[in-house]
Parts: sequence; structure tokens; C-alpha cells
Amino acid sequence: MNKELLLALEMIEKEKNISKEVLLEAIENSLLTACKNHFGKADNIKVTINPDTCDFSVVAEKEVVETVEDPLTQICVEEAKLKNPRYIPGDIVPVAIQSKEFGRIATQNAKNVILQKIREEERKVLYNEYYSREKDIMTGIVQKNLGRNISINLGRVDAILNESEQVKGEILKPTDHIKVYILEVKDTSKGPRVSVSRTHPDLVKRLFESEVAEVKDGTVEIKAIAREAGSRTKIAVWSNDPNVDPVGACVGVNGARVNAVVNELRGEKIDIINWDENAAYLIENALSPAKVICVVADEEAKEALERARETVAGVLNCEPREIIFTSGGSEADNQAIRSAAAIGARAGKRHIISTAFEHHAVLHTLSKLEKEGFEVTLLDVHSDGLVRVEELAAAIRPDTCLVTVMYANNEIGTIQPIAEIGRICR
Repeated sequence: MNKELLLALEMIEKEKNISKEVLLEAIENSLLTACKNHFGKADNIKVTINPDTCDFSVVAEKEVVETVEDPLTQICVEEAKLKNPRYIPGDIVPVAIQSKEFGRIATQNAKNVILQKIREEERKVLYNEYYSREKDIMTGIVQKNLGRNISINLGRVDAILNESEQVKGEILKPTDHIKVYILEVKDTSKGPRVSVSRTHPDLVKRLFESEVAEVKDGTVEIKAIAREAGSRTKIAVWSNDPNVDPVGACVGVNGARVNAVVNELRGEKIDIINWDENAAYLIENALSPAKVICVVADEEAKEALERARETVAGVLNCEPREIIFTSGGSEADNQAIRSAAAIGARAGKRHIISTAFEHHAVLHTLSKLEKEGFEVTLLDVHSDGLVRVEELAAAIRPDTCLVTVMYANNEIGTIQPIAEIGRICR
């Protein structure tokens, strides 16, 4: 028994997760390579290795001839009969080859064959290991910045977090432990190349699967995810068990489960709503806790806001593009207002209608437009928090280019002016 070789193979198998059969095959090929380098060819060389004891033998199968022309493949009758008197010309005689007699170059080449095979198998094992984790999450350690990209150590390989997959404003420092989503694993000559993400919506889904047992076992399904990485995520959940509250299961006792996900995402807000096949009800759930009076949804076109704009424009007898729904003074709201005002100015229309209910950022934009020569009419909000649609319609003039309408917003959580319009549109 070759105990030394057996022990070495078992150690490599354990440390690098490479099977003993593959290693024995590599040794066999290395011995054939050594024979070829030593003798010039190895067509008649046979290598046999016992997988249990790791004892091996190398033999050259030589043909018995009267006159030897090629000593590597032929053996004379006299010499063959010394091994067995029954040999006659034409028989094949196995002749043992002592591997210890190989020269330094042949031995080095054999060593290189084994090392090359080990490296190839190690790359293959690594690739298979991380390829099986594709579309899943892993915990990584931030290593260093590579230009605008970041190197993340995932244990046995370093992954790349590209700039496009990083959360804007999120600061990652070396040694930080973070959860990442495995986007893609490619097999390269230098080993697996792993691309990861911190912005992918499925990162949130996988985090909930790891925190919520009901999601992991399929009792609760995450039907849809909308994410603005670093800001807010909204997920719609559905329960396959009528006795299980899907939202409550995801939130957990005292918010423990959802807070664990929020902490991992470094404070990103997460809204969990009930899924509904009816798009209108789903939108109503998404706008919770605001009370929604009416939702106009086009399920085929996957549109809700645009159809609502057309409906409101029909009630007010103006063009749909002149209606802008604002949700809290975002930059998109302000850009839309400035764009509509510019179109109106080119058409000679410089009258804008809004309400005192609007977000201060929108009012600030309207104030700037006033300084640029636009006339802004602000309608009063009644005690019930609504603007009367009759007053809004009556305020429209031939030179009106824009009507801004505040709609139901989570941050305020009350009935907005759009509600009164929706009630009439319905």
C-alpha cells in the first residue's frame, strides 16, 4: 500500500473538494506523459492504479520477435523466454518500467500535468459551487475599490459590485459585511467571474425568504416588487393559507422581521401590501393608508395615472397634458410643471391653476414661474380637505396652460383634492 500517496490524495480531496478518481486519472496521465518524454512515445505503455491502496504499475507491452528493431515495442525470444518459457514470436509480453528511472525533465513534466489537472478541477468546482448560487443571495465582505467598482469577497472568490449595481448614497467600507444578490457567474480561464448587485428587486425577495419562514415554505408568496434602491421598496404579498395573514407574517412581531430586512438595506423604507388580481384594488392597497375614492385602471395597457389624467381633463374640459398629478414635490413633478409651462408659453398661454394644498416644493416652482411672467391662481382647500371640482372647472380660462392636482399620498395619509374629482369622474 502506498500510504504516502493515499494520504496526500485524501487531503487534497478534502481541502479542494476534488474527487480521488479525478486525481488518480491525473496521476495516470502524468505517468504516460513522463514515459512519452523519456522514451519518445508511449503508445504501448499501460498504467494501472489500485484506487484502494494507490499502488501503481507501469508496463510496456512488447511483441516477441526474432530480431529486435524497436527496443521500446519489441523483445527478443530469448529474453521473453526468461520471463516465461511458453512465449513464442508474436506474443505480447508485459515488461515493467521503473518510474524512478525517469529523467528530471520527464519527472517535471509529469508534475506539471498533475498540477494543471488540479487547477482545472479546482476552477470547475468553484464555478459549479457559485453557479448553483446564481439568482440567490450571499454574505460578502467588502475588500477594496476597483475604480468605481467594488471588490466583494464571497469566501473562495472575489465578486465585482459594478457601479450600476450599487445603491446611490450607500457608503461601503473595507471589512463591511453585506448581503449581495448573485447576478451572473461566468467561467473564465482564471476562475469564475461573479457579478453581484445591491439594487436588484430580488435582493429584497431573497432577504424576506431568509427572514420569513412562511415565504420560504411557499405559504406566503411575494407576487410583485417595485423598488427604488436606497429609498423605498413596495412588495405585494398573497397567502395560500386563509388562516395566515401575509402582511402580518412579513412584518413579524413588533416589526422584527421587516426591520431585519430594513437594517440589511441600511434604512430603506419597505411597504408591504396585500396582492389583488384586480389592478384597481391593488393600486388602492398600494396607496394605503391614504383613503382612495376612485381608481381608473387600464389593465391591458398597464396604466392608471394616465387614464385618470384623461378622465379629469374630460371633466374640466381641457387637454390631458394640461393636468399634472403631483405626489409630494419630487424633482419629476417640478420638471413636468416647468415643461408644461414652457409648452404653454410657446402657445401664448401663461395661466396656471393650483391649490394651497400643494407641497411647498411645487409652490416654490410656481413662485418662480410667476416671476417669469406666469399668472398663478391658487384655489382654497375646504375644511374637509377637498377642492370643489366646480370651483376648479370655473377657474379654467382660455389661456390656462396647466392645472396641478395633489393626489392621495402616503406621507400625508388623508383625502386629497383628487378625491373629489374622482368621485365625480366615477
